[in-house]
Amino acid sequence: MELIQDIKIAVDAIVFGYKQNELHVLLVQQKYGRLKDSWALVGGFVKNGEPLQDAVHRELLEETGIKVNYLEQLYTFGDDIDRDPRFRVISVAYFSLVNSTKLQLVADTDAAAAEWFPINNVPQLAYDHSKILKLACERLKSKLKYQPIGFDLLPKEFIFSDLENLYCAILEKEIDRRNFRKKFLSFGLLEETGKTIAQPAGRPARSFRFNRQKYKTLIKEGFHFEI
Repeated sequence: MELIQDIKIAVDAIVFGYKQNELHVLLVQQKYGRLKDSWALVGGFVKNGEPLQDAVHRELLEETGIKVNYLEQLYTFGDDIDRDPRFRVISVAYFSLVNSTKLQLVADTDAAAAEWFPINNVPQLAYDHSKILKLACERLKSKLKYQPIGFDLLPKEFIFSDLENLYCAILEKEIDRRNFRKKFLSFGLLEETGKTIAQPAGRPARSFRFNRQKYKTLIKEGFHFEI
């Protein structure tokens, strides 16, 4: 007996940004269908003959108007055969880290709106996207131990407390800042710019930037960083 399948393949993108000392995620508002007006991760169906990553980049551009430099595959969701109320859908999820302050969002195609939401103030999401987002947050936290984070989330030049606040936002807890500074600087990832940045209160702080070559080396070789 011939096996007949009626399964669709989709991709979803969890795009993390960072601003105002908070981790954010990019969401779109559905324009059509029975889930109209609900918020969801960026995503859609893969076209015939289209590579998965090409599909993610296309959906990001079509629904939000942005391009990202790097995507990492997170997980494949499909065990719940009713995850989409329309038909059986298997989705391959990817996540990305971006400097959200540099991106101009433009909602298009089947997205009525595109917005950044603080990770602690995300609305009820369509489909099983809350589950996908939760797993992405867990993956991001675990990455802090074996891969440097910040190059894509922070501005080109920043003060050290910005980096500390970023790690606190991802971990959702306070850290031992003195120990964090000592450990992080020991990797040689940062270099001083020779400039200072004015602060709302207190003296101007020295600014840093990531050493791109050292950053790439540590990503390739890996490192161990217990916070």
